[in-house]
Amino acid sequence: MKCYFCEKISIMGRSRKKLRGKYNPTEKTKKYPNLQWTRLLAGKRVKACVRCIKTLTKSKA
Repeated sequence: MKCYFCEKISIMGRSRKKLRGKYNPTEKTKKYPNLQWTRLLAGKRVKACVRCIKTLTKSKA
């Protein structure tokens, strides 16, 4: 899962919970970018993040 334009990919995240003054060990979670299918002017369908899609619509107008 990667953005076609900016190549944004998933990252590993971790939440920390404080319990009686110390941090509890918590599991890692994978955070994914907001990828959506979009169609280019050439007619090709690609997955792009929402930030890139917004930028594309601004440049078209």
